[in-house]
Amino acid sequence: MKQINTLSWICLVLSISSCANSQSDNKSEEKDSVVTTVNTLGLPKPYETKSAINFSKVIGWPAGKQPKAPRGFTVSKFADGMRSARWIYQLPNGDILVSQANTEPKGLKKVESVVSGQSQSAHTTGSPNQITLLRDANKDGAPELQEVFLAGLNKPFGMLLIGNTFYVACTDGMWKYPYKTGETRLSGEGKKILDLPEGGYNNHWTRNILANKNNSKIYITVGSGSNVGEHGMDNEVRRANILEINPDGSGERIYASGLRNPVGMGWAPGTDVLWTAVNERDELGNDLVPDYMTSVKEGGFYGWPYSYYGKNLDPRIKEKDQNPGLVNKAIVPDVPLDSHTASLGLAFYTNHMFPEKYQGGVFIGQHGSWNRKDLTGYRVAFVPFKNGIAAGPPEDFLTGFIANREKSEVYGRPVGVTVLQDGSLLVADDASDVLWRVTYKN
Repeated sequence: MKQINTLSWICLVLSISSCANSQSDNKSEEKDSVVTTVNTLGLPKPYETKSAINFSKVIGWPAGKQPKAPRGFTVSKFADGMRSARWIYQLPNGDILVSQANTEPKGLKKVESVVSGQSQSAHTTGSPNQITLLRDANKDGAPELQEVFLAGLNKPFGMLLIGNTFYVACTDGMWKYPYKTGETRLSGEGKKILDLPEGGYNNHWTRNILANKNNSKIYITVGSGSNVGEHGMDNEVRRANILEINPDGSGERIYASGLRNPVGMGWAPGTDVLWTAVNERDELGNDLVPDYMTSVKEGGFYGWPYSYYGKNLDPRIKEKDQNPGLVNKAIVPDVPLDSHTASLGLAFYTNHMFPEKYQGGVFIGQHGSWNRKDLTGYRVAFVPFKNGIAAGPPEDFLTGFIANREKSEVYGRPVGVTVLQDGSLLVADDASDVLWRVTYKN
């Protein structure tokens, strides 16, 4: 039975490529131009290139090898053996929390992950489902203490402390726990304050959280349950959104919608404007659709699944299912981040260790492509800001994750990025189980 299912899946993969190829023959190579905040973006036609399946192969970091940063910066290993380290949060007392979780495909999906190569690109078994605390009391860049802060969770991701209450967003809901400064393991009983829709396309299980400046509201990212609504929009209730709630879990409303898979969030320095990093849709070709970072307008709609980058219609949405009223309101994102980069992490630089160029700008953790012929992403990008507004396209900051492009081999895959209290940047590499620390000295 497994062999039949696997063969069926392989046939499906081939049919996707064949469909894309046949449709590309009928498409013009002319590009549609879209004006964003930082550039004029040329968008190819759908299916102009084949829809590729190219999962990277993680080989780990050999001794003496590490990511590369611009001149003047130093990259060091802060911690290793941190299986599936996805997201990072620093408590006011300096303790660092790391949420650890990964997808665990079952049954046919498990077979598919092996056949497609996905199982070589990420951990697909043994999800830790915990939060680990690291303490670097002497500030030498190497934690002396490592403890399990909270265990037995259902794919934890986003973390937040408000007063003496610690919040964690799991894939199926939000929990809160009593917290005492300095404790290395939560001892109080947790309470679930909000249910969230579970499951989803690829890795859309992540739920990130962020409070506003006065801690009166909490914002939650919930990715779509599909690539482009192929299971029907009834499957997408409360999904592809940023939700807003009160700290007790009440008062839920949709803050912004049409965001296929928003993950990282942050407030632009000196403003009350929320920004997020978003994974766009797959299977329209190598260069469609670019992921993006954007300011988030309250009540704004960003296109998914009906359109992308404004009013560019997705050809897979049947005419009877289109929503022209929403499409006419679709907002063009501010900053394109290249196609299929899986841009997840987002951290504004609000400290002073790094040079002036980086002040107020934002770092983006790009986990890396699978739906592109040539690997893209696999880096931490930097986007400059001026007066709270994006002031240029993304550029390389932390690179060197790709070992061999021809063989699609990578050393690791960056995800969460966090600016620590000392001004250094901490980067979670969940595929090779490492936390990288980036510092600068004149």
